[in-house]
Amino acid sequence: MAMLILAALSLASWAGLLLAPWAAWLCRERLEPDPARATPQPDCTVLIPARNEAEVLGETLRALAVTAPGAPVIVIDDQSGDGTAGVARDHGLPNLRVIAGTPPPDGWTGKLWALQQGLDHATTPSVLLLDADIRLAPGMLAALQRKADEGCALVSVCAEPHWSGIAARWLLPAFVYFFKLLYPFALANREGSRIAAAAGGVVLIDRAALLETGGFAAWRGAIIDDCTLAVHMKRAGHRCFIGLTHGAGSLRHAGFREIAHMIARSAFVQLRESVPLTLAASLLLIVAFWIPVLAIASGMGTPARVLGMLAFLLMLACYLPTLMYYRRNPLAALLLPLAATFFLMATWYSAWRALAGTRSVWKGRHYPRKAT
Repeated sequence: MAMLILAALSLASWAGLLLAPWAAWLCRERLEPDPARATPQPDCTVLIPARNEAEVLGETLRALAVTAPGAPVIVIDDQSGDGTAGVARDHGLPNLRVIAGTPPPDGWTGKLWALQQGLDHATTPSVLLLDADIRLAPGMLAALQRKADEGCALVSVCAEPHWSGIAARWLLPAFVYFFKLLYPFALANREGSRIAAAAGGVVLIDRAALLETGGFAAWRGAIIDDCTLAVHMKRAGHRCFIGLTHGAGSLRHAGFREIAHMIARSAFVQLRESVPLTLAASLLLIVAFWIPVLAIASGMGTPARVLGMLAFLLMLACYLPTLMYYRRNPLAALLLPLAATFFLMATWYSAWRALAGTRSVWKGRHYPRKAT
């Protein structure tokens, strides 16, 4: 009887996700490159915070020379120890400026302090916040600007992951999928909705609107800085857009360790640093992803097995659009419960580390857990 009830709960959760009007499981919100459009005018400054990014920064700058010729580019060398600043200067972009970043003041996260230092030198109507490991395809900046011209003060896209390695091919489509479930793009793009989201790797933002909200200082200690930025923009009454794209790609190779640390950096913060919420999320994940498998395998009564099978099929149906968008093997959907378990373990690690005193770790910087 217990398995029957749990299988019914699992089926109801997947049916609810499938039938919800905002359809977070679909990949409808997209923004692809527009190479046919005229080269964008340099009315946008590109801000690239870079901390120990010598390995990938050169490729990022070479791509910018094609997709954003003439645009001012500011690289903020965030106290790198690997020659990042030299790599930037060696690429000889005509409008490139390299700023030697200073240590973040108390209460600031490193990336936001680096961006603030770059913003202080920007004078164009808009700024493009670009991670040092993101390569833009020709026409991508034009597509971002077109969406901004439609009235969006913030336009963001999720960069396509680098697909090298088993870990990336297995886990990163699921990472994007779970992000879309947490922050349904349709709701994030809707005016008046309380849901707000951005993907920090590629964000085109109106500079006046950004300054109006207080600049990066207004959320200087935020660990989930991209979504916090979107929250402030929406609260100020500005339209935002987030979508998927093939026109921005990550250059970073990610293995199991790197993906686990990426999740652990912000997972417990996402759960409001609450142990009860973490336990509730864990229970929900087990019911949604593992009860269907257990109901099918247990053989405990035909009704439970039938409900488990239906829940499992709905789970596959909800995940397949993400795999198809990224041209991944559809059979990878069968491994979604294992991927969810990996993310859950990383979340528990995030919680354990925070309760031990370290709120987040990123790029060699430790952010202690304290009131903010």
